[in-house]
Amino acid sequence: MPNHLHALLALTNSETNINTIIGNGKRFMAYEMVKRLWRLKANELLDPLTEGVSARDYKRGKLHEVFEQSFDWKECRSNKFIDQKLDYMHDNPCRGVWNLVASPELYLHSSTKFYQIAEHGIYEVMHCGKLDDIDLTKRI
Repeated sequence: MPNHLHALLALTNSETNINTIIGNGKRFMAYEMVKRLWRLKANELLDPLTEGVSARDYKRGKLHEVFEQSFDWKECRSNKFIDQKLDYMHDNPCRGVWNLVASPELYLHSSTKFYQIAEHGIYEVMHCGKLDDIDLTKRI
C-alpha cells in the first residue's frame, strides 16, 4: 500500500511486547530510509520528514519523522479470524480509495499469489497454516 503496511506476524511468548517490537522495527527502518535518501541527496523527500519533527523531539535529538506514532493490530486467536484478515489484506489494494490493481494477485507487494498457487512474489512468504505446528508457548 502506498502509505501503510499489512502483515500477519507470529510472535513467540516474549518479555517484549508488540508495541516495543513494532516501535523498534519502525525506528530501524526509518534510519535506513533516511540514510538512503541522504545518499541519493533526495532533499525533496527529506525536507518534509525534517519538518514533521516536533520541537520537543527535536530537542531530544530527533531529526526526521518517518512514521506515524501509532499502529493498529489485532490478536488472531482463530483460523477463521486469520482467514478474514488475510482476505482483507489481499483485497485492500483493489478497493476503496486505493484501487491500485484489478485483482489481488496483480499487486506486487501482496502474498496473494503464494496463497493461490504457492508462488513467491518479491517477498518470501511462510504459509500461516504452518504456525499450527509451532508451540508458541515456548521460545524457539
